[in-house]
Amino acid sequence: MPVENSRLEGFYKLPVSERREMLAEIANLKDEHVNAWSMHGELDEESADRMIENVIGTYSLPIGVATNFIIDGEHYLIPFVVEEPSVVAAASNMAKRCINNGGFKSNNDDPIMIGQIQIVGCQNPEKTKIDLLGSKNDLIDRCNEVDPILVKFGGGCRDIEVRIIETDSGPMVILHILVDCRDAMGANAVNTMAETIAPIVESISNGTVILRIISNLAVHRLARVSAIFSPEEMSESGNDSVRGKEIIDGVIQAYHFAKADPFRATTHNKGIMNAISSVALACGQDWRAIESGAHSYAAYKNPCPNCECSNCNKYGSLTDWEKDSEGNLVGSIELPMAVGLVGGAVRVHPAAQANVALIGVRTADDLSKVMAASGLAQNLGALRALATVGIQAGHMKLHVRNMAVTAGAEGKEVDEVASSLRKSGVRITQAVVIEELEKIRKDI
Repeated sequence: MPVENSRLEGFYKLPVSERREMLAEIANLKDEHVNAWSMHGELDEESADRMIENVIGTYSLPIGVATNFIIDGEHYLIPFVVEEPSVVAAASNMAKRCINNGGFKSNNDDPIMIGQIQIVGCQNPEKTKIDLLGSKNDLIDRCNEVDPILVKFGGGCRDIEVRIIETDSGPMVILHILVDCRDAMGANAVNTMAETIAPIVESISNGTVILRIISNLAVHRLARVSAIFSPEEMSESGNDSVRGKEIIDGVIQAYHFAKADPFRATTHNKGIMNAISSVALACGQDWRAIESGAHSYAAYKNPCPNCECSNCNKYGSLTDWEKDSEGNLVGSIELPMAVGLVGGAVRVHPAAQANVALIGVRTADDLSKVMAASGLAQNLGALRALATVGIQAGHMKLHVRNMAVTAGAEGKEVDEVASSLRKSGVRITQAVVIEELEKIRKDI
């Protein structure tokens, strides 16, 4: 279950061990979950060797916790696995700013994944399409015979679609199987169904089946999350509506830039995935599939306004931002979210299990809305920074610790250098960090 309260005042000030103890108490975590966080090599070599080939070791990244998230009326603490400073802080900050308006609201699709079967060499593609659709019920039944357990839990093949596409190899008939994967990501079930019915499809079409594979452009499995931010909440002080209105106007103009320009949209969406991919990685998900689906959808959902061709799309923003009639900032995100809690790394990796336990999600749908909310919050954090002080101001303040280590700082020197430069207000560069470290060492 989610936690009672995601507002953890002073959490960042605590030592790492005390943060773990607090989370264990708040989220009713087991000792094994806390231990998984405290072990620097949390994945043992035997488990790692079963996961992939040619294993030589494991690789660790920090796990941070984003706070202040209220989604559909419930509080969530969200683990991020990421190496980039300011990501966790920005998401937590923006999540706090929509609490007075109820936090984040979700509206997700059923967990339907697409399996594609490629058919070539059809003499009459249109007739092939008709013949395949005429056999829809038989094909669905055959798919569902493959995975009776999935069907038992309410999933299974729901529908069949057929498309004809033009390619450099000539026309191809593409059959889609639409599979409700329930709490699984679905790759194994979908791929097995596609491979099972491939000979039947080949017989019906009188063509040749080549590829039988899942699509990560999961347009039937969309996660949607929205939130409202008042002008007061968008201001630095939290109560300055005039300043907040200025910031909202800047955010919307920054969004319009991303909506219109693919060069900007790429970095805009990268910021969104800073959060979504971090949560996906933390929870043992296939973040590459989620990344590819998201970026593909950013083009799929944006038909070119200057062309009537159905295949001409323009890469754009995954989020939408506007003002409502009261001057509030309203943000929403929509993207494919192929996640699962059944099978995969989430069932093998101890830290992934601990992170899922911390969030308190019990279904793939719950996890998808948490990830989407984190992406929306992170996007606003970046837009707000860009529209005010610039992205580097906050980023460099948090990155200065890493810069201090690079300069050779050790132990307490790291925090001393970082604290001194933050207070100084100077532009932080590597040269400035080195100079400050030398000064601190001379004063000792």
